[in-house]
Amino acid sequence: MMEEQGFDSLPLSQDSFRELWESVVTPSISTIPTVTDASPETWRTHEPMVMMVMNEHVLAEGFDENLFDDLPPEVSTKDGVTPPASTVPVTTDYPGEYGFQLRFQKSGTAKSVTSTYSELLNKLYCQLAKTSPIEVLVSKEPPLGAVLRATAVYKKTEHVAEVVRRCPHHQNEDAAEHRSHLIRVEGSQRAQYFEDQHTKRQSVTVPYEPPQLGSEMTTILLSFMCNSSCMGGMNRRPILTILTLETTDGLVLGRRCFEVRVCACPGRDRKTEEENNTKMQSGTKQTKKRKSAPTPDTTSVKKSKSASSAEEEDKDVFVLHIRGRERYEMLKKINDGLELLDKENKSKIKGSVKQEFAVPSTGKRLLQRGERSDSD
Repeated sequence: MMEEQGFDSLPLSQDSFRELWESVVTPSISTIPTVTDASPETWRTHEPMVMMVMNEHVLAEGFDENLFDDLPPEVSTKDGVTPPASTVPVTTDYPGEYGFQLRFQKSGTAKSVTSTYSELLNKLYCQLAKTSPIEVLVSKEPPLGAVLRATAVYKKTEHVAEVVRRCPHHQNEDAAEHRSHLIRVEGSQRAQYFEDQHTKRQSVTVPYEPPQLGSEMTTILLSFMCNSSCMGGMNRRPILTILTLETTDGLVLGRRCFEVRVCACPGRDRKTEEENNTKMQSGTKQTKKRKSAPTPDTTSVKKSKSASSAEEEDKDVFVLHIRGRERYEMLKKINDGLELLDKENKSKIKGSVKQEFAVPSTGKRLLQRGERSDSD
C-alpha cells in the first residue's frame, strides 16, 4: 500500500518522468575497473555485478591470427558434389558381394509400347521423356544410406571421352535446374543430380529403398530426356547407362550396364534390330561352313562343258501342252520355220567345207586318185 501511495504521489506528466530519469546516477567510464585493475573482491556474489571492459592491448596479445588456417575445408552437401570419378568409366557388369542385378519388365514389340527391353541385345528401347521402370535385386541388405547412381556414357571408343548431354533445343525448352542432364529420376523427391568437377560427367542418385513386404525387388523410374538422333546431343551415337550401387562415401558395391536407344517407336526398332542381328549371326555361320567345305574343281567342270557340242544340246526333245487349235497351229508354224532354218544352216556349213577343197582357178590342178601328171 505504501508503494502504491508513493507512485500516486508522483505527478503523472512528462516532467515527472524527466525528473525521475535525471535522478538515476550513472557511473562515469573512468570509475569502471579494467581487467588489470580488477581485484578478486570485484567478483563477489553479494555485491552488485559491475561490467568490466578489457583493454584492446590485452586481446591482441592473447589472440592467434593463424588459428583457423589448419582447419579442414568444409564439405558441402549440395547438389553438384560427387566422389572422384575415373576418366573412362568401367562398363563391365559386377554383381559384387550383394549380388546386384537388374530386371526389366516384358513389354513385347508392339508399336504402342513406350519402353521395351531386348534380352538378346541387352538394350533398352524407350520414348523421349517416358518412364522406364527398372527393377533392382540384391542378395542381402546393403549398408545403411546406400544409393543408386545412373550415369550415361558413349559406347564407342572414339566418343567415350565426351560427356553425354542433352541437345541445346531440349535444354532451352526445359526450365529445371538440371535441364542439361540426360537421365532423370521420376517419382522421388530425394533424387540428387551431380556433375563431376574433373571429368564434367553428369549423374543422378536416389537412395536405395529395401523391397516392400511380399516383394523381392526395388523399382526405380528412369526417363531419358533427349532422342538418340538429336543434333547437338547424342547425334545417333549409341550410349550405355551405368547403374551402380554405392555407399555414402562413393564406394561401388555393384555395377550393371545396358545400352539405351531413345526413339519414336521402341517396339518397331527393337524388332528390326533383333532380326538384323539374327541374320548377321546366321550369315557368319554359313560363311564359316562354306570356308570349311572343300571347293569344287572348276577346271573339270569347264572341260566337260567345252566337250559337249551344240548338236548334243539340240537333240533334247521337249513336250509343250497347248490349249486351243489356233494357238497350236501358230506355234506349229513357228516350230516348222525354225526346223527349216536349222536345215539350211547345216547345208551351208557342208557347202563351205567343200569349197575349201575346190580346184584352184589358176596354178596347178589337184590330182585325183589314179591320175597321172602332165609331166609323165
